[in-house]
Amino acid sequence: MPGAGSFRADLGASVVVALVALPLCVGVAVASGVPAELGIVTGVVGGLVTGWFRGSELQVSGPAAGLTVLVYEAVGSYGLPALGVLVLAAGLVQLGLGALRFGRWFRAISLAVVHGMLAGIGLVLIAGQLYALGGVRAPGQTLAKLGGMHELGARADWAAVALGAGTVAVLVLWRRVPARLRVVPGALVGVAAATAAAALLRLPVETVRVTGVLEAVSPPGWADFGALGSVGAVGTVVALALIASAETLFSAAAVDRMHEGPRTDYDRELVAQGFGNAVCGLLGALPMTAVIVRSSANVEAGARTRASRILHGGWLLLFAVALPRLLEVVPLAALAGVLLHAGWKLLPARAVAALWRTHRGEAVVLVVTAVSILATSLFEGVLVGLGLAVAKAAWETSHVHVEEVWEGEELCVRVVGNASFLRLPKLLDSLEALPHGAPVRLDLSGLRHLDHACLTALEGWERKRAPLPGREGVI
Repeated sequence: MPGAGSFRADLGASVVVALVALPLCVGVAVASGVPAELGIVTGVVGGLVTGWFRGSELQVSGPAAGLTVLVYEAVGSYGLPALGVLVLAAGLVQLGLGALRFGRWFRAISLAVVHGMLAGIGLVLIAGQLYALGGVRAPGQTLAKLGGMHELGARADWAAVALGAGTVAVLVLWRRVPARLRVVPGALVGVAAATAAAALLRLPVETVRVTGVLEAVSPPGWADFGALGSVGAVGTVVALALIASAETLFSAAAVDRMHEGPRTDYDRELVAQGFGNAVCGLLGALPMTAVIVRSSANVEAGARTRASRILHGGWLLLFAVALPRLLEVVPLAALAGVLLHAGWKLLPARAVAALWRTHRGEAVVLVVTAVSILATSLFEGVLVGLGLAVAKAAWETSHVHVEEVWEGEELCVRVVGNASFLRLPKLLDSLEALPHGAPVRLDLSGLRHLDHACLTALEGWERKRAPLPGREGVI
């Protein structure tokens, strides 16, 4: 059992995490096209429900910017009432994956695809929040948002732009202030400063609309489950489950490197996230994932046990119930600034540069994944990235080399490596270039893999070669 010292450390850390989480919960909800309260509900569930599980001791869960794009598309396609059904189904998928011990396999996903996914999410998030920053209604599709950027300046509310830009400036500069001041989260300082400026100057900017947490909770009805009858909805469920799981487990790996406590049990953490998302779905709230911003704040604030993340959920609930009117004075432009900063941090500029110097193929996979997400959707873009990563891996592992050694009057041809259909043209070119009229012995003992296409082609080449009697090719 944790002692009094641990509890004091966890209590202090929980307050810091709650202050970090509050503007992010509201901002993610607004960017997702749902009531602000639903983001807080997800944050509360991430603390008071998921926080009890032993998967990852210090990792904190809640609504994430990484799922904003997918949720916005889902709400636009199927409506807000169906969101709970989709999140519930995604949670059940995660529970099944955790029970089947699939958690550890998420570490096998190409890092280039993950970085590309985050980059695509960051770019889509930035494109959407630039319109929110200027107080302008954004087009529905990402490409339309990008195409309308040249008109944004003429339509923007420059008072809102100033508040959002000021919030971003505070977030950027806050990392340079003395450590004793950074105990207060930069996101909270930025939003508070923008709110105070809007109130003092009486700026006519749009603010957050709050109706109350309890009123916002809307469990799905039986009719809402009909949304699962479409292929698109099932694809959304799978995308929610896989992306939330991947983001959670990669976050867990990062958090494990930040402290010396117990390591993450990936399967248990997957079950914890699945249970939390199932509860969020039953409440009609946003999906959750572990969030590296909250988790790192939890570790840096000195948390020692999972009590800190449980308590942070309690603080969020207290803020939402006791101080709902306080949220109504927060400008939407300030939240857009917080999310713009979050989107910018998702762009892996250093990773791209490092990969380009060492593994250019991986850099190409990263860029193609991000661009595909921009051009299509999050789910389709990730599928493109995964397909390209698999194709690249297959190409790189299918090396085959033909060695020629004369043994008297006989030519010994040794094939070494992995003979797959990807390298079949090269293999046949090498064999057909062998001198005619000389006896040939074909040695395949150096092959680690020989697929059916290559075997069939080699048999055909042997028949075509018509070896001399007593000098048959050996396969």
